[in-house]
Amino acid sequence: MCRSLDVRQAVMAKNDGLADTLRADLGRQGVTTVNLLSSPGSGKTELLGQVLALAVRRHVPVAALTADLATENDARRLARSGAPVKQLLTGGLCHLEAQQVRGHLEGWLPPDTALLFVENVGNLVCPAAYDLGETLRVVLMAVTEGEDKPLKYPTAFASAHLVVVTKTDLAEPAGFDEDTFRDNVDQVNPGVDVVRTSARDGDGADTLLDRVLAVRDGTPAHRPPLAGRQAPGHLAS
Repeated sequence: MCRSLDVRQAVMAKNDGLADTLRADLGRQGVTTVNLLSSPGSGKTELLGQVLALAVRRHVPVAALTADLATENDARRLARSGAPVKQLLTGGLCHLEAQQVRGHLEGWLPPDTALLFVENVGNLVCPAAYDLGETLRVVLMAVTEGEDKPLKYPTAFASAHLVVVTKTDLAEPAGFDEDTFRDNVDQVNPGVDVVRTSARDGDGADTLLDRVLAVRDGTPAHRPPLAGRQAPGHLAS
């Protein structure tokens, strides 16, 4: 048991170091990096496609790295936005690590990029423990997933700089209680902002992009309880 814990701590420490270096390197290049986390089926890809298209129309230099276990379907969908997009296949891994992100950015990321969105693997468990060198961590949840999601996956939600609710057009038929959801979010991450979106109606994509651009332009991001090093036990000072 001790040996297993030692190995995990060594792996996490190595990832944290690589993430810190990547964050510094991207920062020097003027890149604001957004790590998107959610369960499968949250509508993350569709919403990201709308955000990318908005950024392109506003002449914001934007790019996206999208991760999956298999297929390049999401990259093809996102490329319709007109933004540079690259697929990262994890080969069965349920999360991304900082080294994978760095390896896929080298020689590909356009030099004028101002915003980089990293669409993580659909999973709220494993990815929550890995810092990717991001500027912002955004956690998304569909109204169909239930109001108690933040309590079931506290590491993901407690490490978020911003929370996004998706598929709000289905809130009424799904019986989604937004007040209860917001109370649950506040239990694990007091004060974090919640953005409502509906990819079907086109609502909220502009708000999400505006929040990211505000941080790029110097607005301080929310400080979550789990910040910087995302594994449980590494609380912000």
